[in-house]
Amino acid sequence: MIRWAYLAIAAGAALWGTIGLFVQELYSLGLTPLQVVTLRVSCAVSFLLIYSLFVNRQWLRVQLKDSPLFIGTGIISIVFFNWCFFVAIQETSISVAAILLYTAPAFVLILSRFLFKELLTARKVLSLILTLFGCILVVELLPNGSMTMTTVGIIAGLGSGLFYGLYSIFGKFALRKYHPMTVTIYTFLFAALFTLPVSQVWTWIGHLNDVKLWIYAGSLGLFPTVLAFIFYTKGLKQVEAGKASIVATLEPVVAAFIGMIFYSEILTLWQYLGVVCVIFSVIIVQNISLTKWLEKRRVKQSA
Repeated sequence: MIRWAYLAIAAGAALWGTIGLFVQELYSLGLTPLQVVTLRVSCAVSFLLIYSLFVNRQWLRVQLKDSPLFIGTGIISIVFFNWCFFVAIQETSISVAAILLYTAPAFVLILSRFLFKELLTARKVLSLILTLFGCILVVELLPNGSMTMTTVGIIAGLGSGLFYGLYSIFGKFALRKYHPMTVTIYTFLFAALFTLPVSQVWTWIGHLNDVKLWIYAGSLGLFPTVLAFIFYTKGLKQVEAGKASIVATLEPVVAAFIGMIFYSEILTLWQYLGVVCVIFSVIIVQNISLTKWLEKRRVKQSA
Protein backbone atom coordinates (compact mmCIF):
# COMPACT_ATOMS: atom_id res chain seq x y z
CA MET A 1 0.00 0.00 0.00
CA ILE A 2 2.84 2.39 0.86
CA ARG A 3 4.51 1.70 -2.48
CA TRP A 4 1.34 2.71 -4.33
CA ALA A 5 1.23 5.90 -2.26
CA TYR A 6 4.72 6.82 -3.44
CA LEU A 7 3.72 6.08 -7.05
CA ALA A 8 0.66 8.30 -6.65
CA ILE A 9 2.82 11.17 -5.38
CA ALA A 10 5.29 10.66 -8.24
CA ALA A 11 2.42 10.64 -10.77
CA GLY A 12 1.11 13.89 -9.34
CA ALA A 13 4.55 15.45 -9.59
CA ALA A 14 4.94 14.28 -13.20
CA LEU A 15 1.62 15.91 -14.12
CA TRP A 16 2.69 19.13 -12.40
CA GLY A 17 5.73 19.05 -14.64
CA THR A 18 3.51 19.44 -17.73
CA ILE A 19 2.09 22.78 -16.60
CA GLY A 20 4.42 24.75 -18.88
CA LEU A 21 2.78 23.30 -21.99
CA PHE A 22 -0.53 25.00 -21.21
CA VAL A 23 0.70 28.12 -19.44
CA GLN A 24 2.92 29.14 -22.36
CA GLU A 25 -0.04 28.96 -24.74
CA LEU A 26 -2.24 31.01 -22.41
CA TYR A 27 0.49 33.63 -22.11
CA SER A 28 0.65 33.81 -25.92
CA LEU A 29 -3.05 34.75 -25.90
CA GLY A 30 -2.25 37.81 -23.81
CA LEU A 31 -3.20 36.69 -20.31
CA THR A 32 -1.33 37.76 -17.18
CA PRO A 33 0.01 35.33 -14.53
CA LEU A 34 -2.82 36.14 -12.11
CA GLN A 35 -5.40 35.57 -14.84
CA VAL A 36 -3.84 32.19 -15.65
CA VAL A 37 -3.96 31.23 -11.97
CA THR A 38 -7.63 32.26 -11.86
CA LEU A 39 -8.47 30.15 -14.90
CA ARG A 40 -6.51 27.23 -13.51
CA VAL A 41 -8.27 27.04 -10.16
CA SER A 42 -11.70 27.93 -11.60
CA CYS A 43 -11.58 25.20 -14.26
CA ALA A 44 -10.23 22.75 -11.71
CA VAL A 45 -13.03 23.29 -9.20
CA SER A 46 -15.61 23.06 -12.00
CA PHE A 47 -14.29 19.63 -13.01
CA LEU A 48 -14.16 18.51 -9.40
CA LEU A 49 -17.69 19.62 -8.57
CA ILE A 50 -19.19 17.94 -11.64
CA TYR A 51 -17.26 14.74 -10.95
CA SER A 52 -18.31 14.61 -7.30
CA LEU A 53 -21.99 15.23 -8.13
CA PHE A 54 -22.01 12.12 -10.32
CA VAL A 55 -19.70 9.88 -8.30
CA ASN A 56 -20.08 10.69 -4.60
CA ARG A 57 -21.89 13.72 -3.20
CA GLN A 58 -20.65 12.87 0.27
CA TRP A 59 -17.32 14.43 -0.74
CA LEU A 60 -19.02 17.84 -0.71
CA ARG A 61 -19.97 17.65 2.95
CA VAL A 62 -17.75 19.60 5.32
CA GLN A 63 -18.22 21.44 8.56
CA LEU A 64 -18.02 25.23 8.52
CA LYS A 65 -15.67 25.21 11.50
CA ASP A 66 -13.06 23.45 9.33
CA SER A 67 -12.90 26.32 6.83
CA PRO A 68 -9.47 27.43 8.14
CA LEU A 69 -8.00 24.15 6.84
CA PHE A 70 -9.15 24.92 3.29
CA ILE A 71 -8.16 28.54 3.58
CA GLY A 72 -4.75 27.08 4.35
CA THR A 73 -4.60 24.65 1.41
CA GLY A 74 -6.46 26.84 -1.07
CA ILE A 75 -5.48 30.44 -0.40
CA ILE A 76 -2.37 30.44 1.77
CA SER A 77 -0.78 27.56 -0.17
CA ILE A 78 -2.07 27.40 -3.77
CA VAL A 79 -2.79 31.09 -4.45
CA PHE A 80 0.14 32.61 -2.59
CA PHE A 81 2.56 30.01 -3.95
CA ASN A 82 1.65 30.89 -7.54
CA TRP A 83 1.80 34.63 -6.90
CA CYS A 84 5.18 34.46 -5.16
CA PHE A 85 6.59 32.20 -7.85
CA PHE A 86 5.62 34.60 -10.65
CA VAL A 87 7.04 37.60 -8.76
CA ALA A 88 10.31 35.70 -8.26
CA ILE A 89 10.53 34.95 -12.00
CA GLN A 90 9.92 38.62 -12.77
CA GLU A 91 12.46 39.93 -10.25
CA THR A 92 15.23 37.34 -10.75
CA SER A 93 15.08 34.64 -13.44
CA ILE A 94 13.35 31.35 -14.11
CA SER A 95 16.39 29.41 -12.88
CA VAL A 96 16.71 31.30 -9.61
CA ALA A 97 12.96 31.18 -9.01
CA ALA A 98 12.89 27.42 -9.59
CA ILE A 99 15.70 26.81 -7.12
CA LEU A 100 14.09 29.00 -4.47
CA LEU A 101 10.77 27.19 -5.04
CA TYR A 102 12.39 23.84 -4.30
CA THR A 103 13.40 24.97 -0.86
CA ALA A 104 9.88 23.64 -0.11
CA PRO A 105 11.11 20.23 1.14
CA ALA A 106 13.39 21.98 3.64
CA PHE A 107 10.47 23.97 5.02
CA VAL A 108 8.28 20.85 5.15
CA LEU A 109 10.89 18.69 6.88
CA ILE A 110 11.44 21.33 9.54
CA LEU A 111 7.73 22.05 10.08
CA SER A 112 6.87 18.33 10.06
CA ARG A 113 9.43 17.73 12.77
CA PHE A 114 7.56 20.08 15.12
CA LEU A 115 3.95 19.58 13.97
CA PHE A 116 3.86 15.82 13.29
CA LYS A 117 6.89 14.70 15.34
CA GLU A 118 8.39 13.14 12.20
CA LEU A 119 11.99 12.09 12.74
CA LEU A 120 14.66 14.01 10.82
CA THR A 121 16.80 11.00 9.96
CA ALA A 122 20.18 10.96 8.23
CA ARG A 123 18.56 9.41 5.14
CA LYS A 124 16.01 12.20 4.91
CA VAL A 125 18.74 14.82 5.17
CA LEU A 126 20.84 13.04 2.52
CA SER A 127 17.82 12.71 0.22
CA LEU A 128 17.01 16.39 0.68
CA ILE A 129 20.57 17.45 -0.13
CA LEU A 130 20.62 15.31 -3.29
CA THR A 131 17.24 16.67 -4.34
CA LEU A 132 18.24 20.31 -3.96
CA PHE A 133 21.59 19.72 -5.68
CA GLY A 134 19.84 17.86 -8.51
CA CYS A 135 17.36 20.72 -8.99
CA ILE A 136 20.26 23.18 -9.15
CA LEU A 137 21.84 21.17 -11.95
CA VAL A 138 18.58 20.64 -13.85
CA VAL A 139 17.99 24.40 -14.14
CA GLU A 140 21.71 24.92 -14.89
CA LEU A 141 22.33 27.35 -12.06
CA LEU A 142 25.90 26.16 -11.44
CA PRO A 143 27.26 26.13 -15.03
CA ASN A 144 26.01 29.64 -15.85
CA GLY A 145 27.13 31.44 -12.73
CA SER A 146 25.54 34.72 -13.90
CA MET A 147 22.47 35.76 -11.94
CA THR A 148 20.58 38.96 -11.32
CA MET A 149 18.76 38.97 -8.01
CA THR A 150 16.84 41.54 -6.01
CA THR A 151 15.81 41.45 -2.38
CA VAL A 152 12.16 41.31 -3.41
CA GLY A 153 12.89 38.44 -5.79
CA ILE A 154 14.74 36.41 -3.16
CA ILE A 155 12.02 36.94 -0.55
CA ALA A 156 9.30 36.06 -3.09
CA GLY A 157 11.20 32.95 -4.18
CA LEU A 158 11.61 31.73 -0.62
CA GLY A 159 7.95 32.56 -0.06
CA SER A 160 6.97 30.37 -3.01
CA GLY A 161 8.92 27.50 -1.44
CA LEU A 162 7.26 28.05 1.92
CA PHE A 163 3.70 28.30 0.55
CA TYR A 164 4.29 25.37 -1.83
CA GLY A 165 5.48 23.26 1.08
CA LEU A 166 2.59 24.32 3.30
CA TYR A 167 0.15 22.31 1.17
CA SER A 168 1.68 19.16 2.64
CA ILE A 169 1.24 20.57 6.15
CA PHE A 170 -2.34 21.84 5.82
CA GLY A 171 -3.25 18.78 3.74
CA LYS A 172 -2.01 16.44 6.45
CA PHE A 173 -4.28 18.08 9.03
CA ALA A 174 -7.28 18.08 6.65
CA LEU A 175 -6.80 14.40 5.76
CA ARG A 176 -7.20 13.43 9.40
CA LYS A 177 -10.89 14.26 9.04
CA TYR A 178 -11.80 14.33 5.35
CA HIS A 179 -11.52 12.19 2.23
CA PRO A 180 -8.70 13.16 -0.20
CA MET A 181 -11.29 14.23 -2.79
CA THR A 182 -13.00 16.50 -0.26
CA VAL A 183 -9.69 18.16 0.54
CA THR A 184 -8.89 18.65 -3.15
CA ILE A 185 -12.35 20.04 -4.00
CA TYR A 186 -12.43 22.60 -1.23
CA THR A 187 -8.80 23.57 -1.78
CA PHE A 188 -9.62 24.77 -5.29
CA LEU A 189 -13.04 26.13 -4.35
CA PHE A 190 -11.49 28.47 -1.79
CA ALA A 191 -8.71 29.36 -4.23
CA ALA A 192 -11.23 30.22 -6.97
CA LEU A 193 -13.44 32.27 -4.64
CA PHE A 194 -10.37 34.28 -3.67
CA THR A 195 -8.79 34.80 -7.13
CA LEU A 196 -11.94 35.64 -9.14
CA PRO A 197 -12.51 39.04 -7.49
CA VAL A 198 -8.79 39.75 -6.92
CA SER A 199 -7.98 39.21 -10.62
CA GLN A 200 -10.89 41.51 -11.59
CA VAL A 201 -12.27 38.99 -14.06
CA TRP A 202 -14.77 41.57 -15.38
CA THR A 203 -11.91 43.60 -16.89
CA TRP A 204 -10.67 40.76 -19.15
CA ILE A 205 -14.02 39.29 -20.16
CA GLY A 206 -13.14 39.95 -23.83
CA HIS A 207 -10.57 37.14 -23.77
CA LEU A 208 -13.18 34.55 -22.82
CA ASN A 209 -14.71 34.23 -26.31
CA ASP A 210 -11.55 32.57 -27.64
CA VAL A 211 -12.01 28.80 -28.12
CA LYS A 212 -8.26 28.21 -27.78
CA LEU A 213 -8.33 29.82 -24.36
CA TRP A 214 -10.88 27.33 -23.08
CA ILE A 215 -9.02 24.36 -24.59
CA TYR A 216 -5.78 25.36 -22.89
CA ALA A 217 -7.48 26.46 -19.68
CA GLY A 218 -9.49 23.23 -19.51
CA SER A 219 -6.37 21.14 -20.06
CA LEU A 220 -4.51 23.18 -17.46
CA GLY A 221 -7.35 22.70 -14.99
CA LEU A 222 -7.59 18.95 -15.59
CA PHE A 223 -4.15 17.41 -16.09
CA PRO A 224 -1.54 19.34 -14.06
CA THR A 225 -4.14 20.50 -11.56
CA VAL A 226 -7.09 18.20 -10.76
CA LEU A 227 -5.44 14.87 -11.55
CA ALA A 228 -2.09 15.98 -10.13
CA PHE A 229 -3.54 17.10 -6.80
CA ILE A 230 -5.79 14.03 -6.51
CA PHE A 231 -2.77 11.75 -6.92
CA TYR A 232 -0.61 13.79 -4.57
CA THR A 233 -3.26 14.18 -1.86
CA LYS A 234 -4.14 10.48 -2.02
CA GLY A 235 -0.50 9.53 -1.61
CA LEU A 236 -0.05 12.03 1.21
CA LYS A 237 -2.54 10.06 3.29
CA GLN A 238 -0.09 7.13 3.47
CA VAL A 239 3.26 8.95 3.40
CA GLU A 240 4.98 11.35 5.79
CA ALA A 241 4.70 14.97 4.64
CA GLY A 242 8.47 15.39 4.52
CA LYS A 243 9.03 12.36 2.30
CA ALA A 244 6.08 13.29 0.05
CA SER A 245 7.51 16.75 -0.53
CA ILE A 246 10.87 15.28 -1.55
CA VAL A 247 9.30 12.79 -3.98
CA ALA A 248 7.26 15.64 -5.52
CA THR A 249 10.48 17.33 -6.64
CA LEU A 250 10.40 15.00 -9.64
CA GLU A 251 8.39 17.87 -11.15
CA PRO A 252 11.38 19.91 -12.48
CA VAL A 253 12.88 16.76 -13.97
CA VAL A 254 9.69 16.11 -15.95
CA ALA A 255 9.50 19.79 -16.91
CA ALA A 256 13.05 19.59 -18.31
CA PHE A 257 12.11 16.64 -20.52
CA ILE A 258 8.90 18.39 -21.61
CA GLY A 259 10.98 21.35 -22.73
CA MET A 260 13.34 19.06 -24.65
CA ILE A 261 10.55 17.16 -26.44
CA PHE A 262 8.10 19.97 -27.23
CA TYR A 263 10.35 23.04 -27.42
CA SER A 264 13.58 21.47 -28.75
CA GLU A 265 15.48 22.36 -25.59
CA ILE A 266 18.63 20.23 -25.43
CA LEU A 267 19.63 18.83 -22.04
CA THR A 268 23.26 19.31 -21.08
CA LEU A 269 25.49 16.88 -19.21
CA TRP A 270 24.90 18.93 -16.03
CA GLN A 271 21.14 18.57 -16.45
CA TYR A 272 21.35 14.81 -16.94
CA LEU A 273 23.44 14.61 -13.76
CA GLY A 274 20.74 16.61 -11.97
CA VAL A 275 18.06 14.20 -13.19
CA VAL A 276 20.09 11.28 -11.78
CA CYS A 277 20.48 13.06 -8.42
CA VAL A 278 16.75 13.72 -8.07
CA ILE A 279 15.78 10.17 -9.09
CA PHE A 280 18.38 8.70 -6.71
CA SER A 281 17.03 10.82 -3.86
CA VAL A 282 13.55 9.40 -4.52
CA ILE A 283 14.96 5.85 -4.45
CA ILE A 284 16.54 6.56 -1.05
CA VAL A 285 13.19 7.71 0.36
CA GLN A 286 11.35 4.71 -1.11
CA ASN A 287 13.92 2.28 0.26
CA ILE A 288 13.09 3.45 3.78
CA SER A 289 9.49 2.42 3.30
CA LEU A 290 10.41 -0.80 1.46
CA THR A 291 12.70 -1.89 4.28
CA LYS A 292 9.92 -1.41 6.83
CA TRP A 293 7.49 -3.32 4.60
CA LEU A 294 9.90 -6.26 4.26
CA GLU A 295 10.45 -6.32 8.02
CA LYS A 296 6.69 -6.48 8.64
CA ARG A 297 6.36 -9.37 6.18
CA ARG A 298 9.13 -11.31 7.93
CA VAL A 299 7.41 -10.78 11.29
CA LYS A 300 4.07 -12.02 9.89
CA GLN A 301 5.67 -15.07 8.26
CA SER A 302 7.54 -16.04 11.43
CA ALA A 303 4.45 -15.61 13.64
